[in-house]
Amino acid sequence: MMQPSETKLGLQENAGQFWLLVLVNGFVGAMVGLERSVIPEFAETVFGINGHTALLSFIVAFGLAKSGANLAMGRLASRYTRRQLLMIGWLFALPVPWLLLYAESWWWVIFANLLLGINQGLAWSATVVMKIDLVGEKNRGLAMGINEFAGYLAVGLVAFLAGYIASATGKVTYAFIPGIAFSLIGLLLTVFLVRDTHSHVQTEIKQTNIPLLRNIWKDTTWRHGNLGSVTLNGFVNNLNDGILWGLLPVLLSTKGYSLTQTGLLAGIYPVVWGLGQLVTGKFGDMLCKKQLLSLGMMLQGVAIALLLFAGSYLILITALALLGVGTALVYPNFLSVVAENTHPSQRPQSLGIFRFWRDFGYVAGAIVAGVFGDLFGLEAVILGTALLTIAAGLLSEYRMCCTKKLLWHSKECSTGLLRQA
Repeated sequence: MMQPSETKLGLQENAGQFWLLVLVNGFVGAMVGLERSVIPEFAETVFGINGHTALLSFIVAFGLAKSGANLAMGRLASRYTRRQLLMIGWLFALPVPWLLLYAESWWWVIFANLLLGINQGLAWSATVVMKIDLVGEKNRGLAMGINEFAGYLAVGLVAFLAGYIASATGKVTYAFIPGIAFSLIGLLLTVFLVRDTHSHVQTEIKQTNIPLLRNIWKDTTWRHGNLGSVTLNGFVNNLNDGILWGLLPVLLSTKGYSLTQTGLLAGIYPVVWGLGQLVTGKFGDMLCKKQLLSLGMMLQGVAIALLLFAGSYLILITALALLGVGTALVYPNFLSVVAENTHPSQRPQSLGIFRFWRDFGYVAGAIVAGVFGDLFGLEAVILGTALLTIAAGLLSEYRMCCTKKLLWHSKECSTGLLRQA
């Protein structure tokens, strides 16, 4: 057996396991894509649910379960291996498509999304941490870009597939059938091919000079200039994603688009998001992440506002593509910033805390969209979301420090908590 001292870090040195984990994360993302474009139609045609509050209740369930599982992942990583947590995550996914296929009430859908949220929190977090373990510091941004690319490209493609199946068959429940295969394949790949990364962690611990955080919860949540800013931006990012997940199909329906068109349009944003991360993750290895994050958040806000005024199909596609670009700029670099500002021994817990707050944004977004959508209408919710997203980008521009000194002047960090590259 290879000893920890013999283990090498790097994307090329661990290419086989790295690309296997990319494939596994594609199946993780595919499970979410099943619901992305068809849940509003499913709720209305099968259960007669029309109100925004009732409709978005499944996103609250998903967000609560996922954010809780993310937080638990950080704690459990000290007791169980990453591979074990990945397998457990897949076990929670197995019942999901069956519950949606045979749902007899809306509560079945809520329960399915609780299980799906746990699956996403454990499985996606495990693949992220394992890839960070494998590649080390060099090309970490590229690795995170590839990881998120695989997951969100799968979300977008399966969203389109689900919309197509529902439209072609006339049975919206049939859209969930591919989920049976996705969950089984993901579990089998993990059981038979994925190897744990414990030895890689031990190697990085010997090489790192990153200081330990004084209080992981407080520093990740707010106190640390970079970690706190990223956590807030992650929360706002998923807040707007949660709102659009539930309300974008409704908005498109009010504009007169068919279910097939809605599936295509709903898929544009995550596909651009996914593809863009192949480039933006690598940007984070070369440029100042502070500017990438602030620019990405502000671009998202402008794109969300543009959705309200999209009077043509072309403008709508442009707005959704810009939204995808903005999200691509921030998403892999969220993870890279957390990784480069935390000691390897504290990293799973810090990532879990970040992902807890980030995915709690789904809960906040669904509640805000549901309540305010019913009270004030879609337009007010979407405009408010756009303004909040722009404000979060401006805050990160003010508060963060650059850890790369290329192209932009790096603000000096006065907190003493941040390591300059």
